[in-house]
Amino acid sequence: MEAIAILNIILRLTIWFLLTADYSLANIIIGVAIALLLPRSYTSPEALNDWLRVLWEIVVAIPQAYIEAIQIMLRPHNEEDIVRKRVKSRRTPGLIFLDIFLITFTPKTIVVKYDEAGWYEVHRVKPKVRSREANRD
Repeated sequence: MEAIAILNIILRLTIWFLLTADYSLANIIIGVAIALLLPRSYTSPEALNDWLRVLWEIVVAIPQAYIEAIQIMLRPHNEEDIVRKRVKSRRTPGLIFLDIFLITFTPKTIVVKYDEAGWYEVHRVKPKVRSREANRD
């Protein structure tokens, strides 16, 4: 079995367990059956490098999410905007899902729209920037 296929099965099982929150033997068997029976598309071998890079970004995003949550608690974030981010080239639907998950995972950002032309619309919150005049008073 290819490494990409194994990663796809792990991703599907992870989503299944997150949705059901049940780790009984029967649920594990059902989850494995569903992960194996869902249709798969062909992915190129270079996609494996993209998968590994995204998995590393997930590991890095966990402490970043805690840091951002603490920043929001300590300093109000009253400013917000929506920015457009380009989807990285050669992204499979699974990698696009993980990109959206990563962006949404951190407390300061959320993907509000995915454009089929290859763009994400990301809502961000940020601390209010103090002007120099306000600092003089």
